[in-house]
Amino acid sequence: MSLTDQIAADLIAAMKAKDTAKLEALRAAKTAFILARSEKGAGSQLNPEEELKTIQKLVKQRKESAAIYREQNRPDLYEKEEVEAGVLEKYLPAKMNDDELTAAVKSIIEKTGASGPSDMGKVMGSASKELAGKADGREIAAKVKQILGM
Repeated sequence: MSLTDQIAADLIAAMKAKDTAKLEALRAAKTAFILARSEKGAGSQLNPEEELKTIQKLVKQRKESAAIYREQNRPDLYEKEEVEAGVLEKYLPAKMNDDELTAAVKSIIEKTGASGPSDMGKVMGSASKELAGKADGREIAAKVKQILGM
């Protein structure tokens, strides 16, 4: 079952359960999927990687908004954004811990034949594709810099 189908099914379940927080988050995801499909052209479908990127984008937006609301002392809006981010995060693959990320980056460095800081672009290109959804881009970049000795 694709992520789009899973979210559609969960959207119906949230409607029946009258779970407004989950309902709003899933409606936002469904809308984002529709917009992404329309950008590709009529009758097109999103591949699993595009679906994950869309969900990641929504989660990131919610977390950034929550941080702003927290700074502005708006707990009502902060909590809403945090709950929605939590609902959407359940559709993402599990995040890698530090040891797993280190091992994965070292493996990618070996595959690409990188030897120093000048090869960071080559490593980042492969790492971003391979670790999509499993680790944040900033974390990947920081780990690559650390391992390559930058």
